[in-house]
Amino acid sequence: MKSIILAGGSGTRLWPLSREQYPKQFLKLKDSSLFQDTVERCLEVSGINEIFVVTNEAQKFFVLGQIEEMGYDFPAENLLLEPEGKNTLPAVCYGMKEIVSKFGKSTVGVFSSDHVLDRKSMEIISNVENLASEFLVTFGITPTSPHTGYGYIKPAESHGTGCRVSEFREKPDLEKAQQYINEDCLWNSGIFLMDSDLFFEELAEHSPAVHETFESTNDINEIYSRIPDVSIDYGIMEKSNRVAVVRLEHKWSDLGNFDAIYDESEKDENGNCIYGCDNIMVDSRNNLIHSKSNKLVSLIDVNDMVVMDTPDALLVCPRESSQKVKDVVSTLKSRSDDRTQLHRTVYRPWGSYTILEDSNIHKIKNIMVLPEKKLSLQLHHHRSEHWVVVKGIACVQINHEQVYLRSGESTFIRAGEKHRLSNPGKLPLEIIEVQLGEYVEEDDIVRFDDVYGRN
Repeated sequence: MKSIILAGGSGTRLWPLSREQYPKQFLKLKDSSLFQDTVERCLEVSGINEIFVVTNEAQKFFVLGQIEEMGYDFPAENLLLEPEGKNTLPAVCYGMKEIVSKFGKSTVGVFSSDHVLDRKSMEIISNVENLASEFLVTFGITPTSPHTGYGYIKPAESHGTGCRVSEFREKPDLEKAQQYINEDCLWNSGIFLMDSDLFFEELAEHSPAVHETFESTNDINEIYSRIPDVSIDYGIMEKSNRVAVVRLEHKWSDLGNFDAIYDESEKDENGNCIYGCDNIMVDSRNNLIHSKSNKLVSLIDVNDMVVMDTPDALLVCPRESSQKVKDVVSTLKSRSDDRTQLHRTVYRPWGSYTILEDSNIHKIKNIMVLPEKKLSLQLHHHRSEHWVVVKGIACVQINHEQVYLRSGESTFIRAGEKHRLSNPGKLPLEIIEVQLGEYVEEDDIVRFDDVYGRN
């Protein structure tokens, strides 16, 4: 079977850990990200050249970088960039069209990149290909509680290894959620297994506008300019009479809030989940704590709380209220606050930079360049830059001159000078950059050459 991984979500429900340009699927709470875990699961049922990732330009280099970090040679043509987000049905159509173009008629699994899924579930998914020849197959999770954050699926009569779907139900209130469980409904996981021919037949019948748009041209920009914003559930699954559900009774979570993170995390003897920080807990239990600063985190007589500490934001709330994070994000967006978009640390295809200090006329960054990587050849109209090498060897090009700098050495780039920084060594390069000028924002960059294809 072939696999589509949907990796374009913004993931702001886990703010301040996740941001729109650093969504939750790429976070690493442990050694690997949720996206990397999804790729590993898909490799159990598909070859690396049979996996297609649908994402966007802003997240392109997270996808490529994290797959490269895993040691796999991912085909460039299998990375599908949406010009804009138009919900899940266009994303699945895009993936399906590319799979059929490359492989012909196929059985395709569709997976979200930000879910926790027990690997035993992949065995079940891969073993129902016969059912997928007759039905569009979705997978329902046996509920463990009356959850109000998930949609529900009501099964009908049995058919082979699954059941026909009676109906899909929207996210309920608590009373209705309990009623759905009493009726043996399942949580809607958003995982699918579909025969490509059957998918396009049902698409043409139930979402003809989407089908006709994809058939009318191969220009993906034109397609997305015309296509409606619609989910696969609303566009096909809720309308088709050829849908079956297979029950998954193994571990699954969409990690939709910090309470879900807590449920999936390892806990100490007092039920505390602590990530990335030195800590002292005094009579404090069942807390979720994350901090990557050098400060000591200490709680006294605190129970059932979330403490999320990042360099530019601190979130403290009861675990049961963590779904209200979206209200904080909405307020920040209304203020056009960049903290919804980016961390102080920003990842790039060549490495990363961390903003240490900034104002309207200056900015200080710690820049890390990966071995044998280089930044674009560029200039800035409104700022000068002073670079000091902290560790490693820097190759610096300024206009037509090139020099090598070692730890403790520095250079100065005037506004308007073409320049490029690269790391010729086998170890990471770290520099401190001091920007000075009348304008020091990231859009004051004119690129002349870029190995990553950025404009």
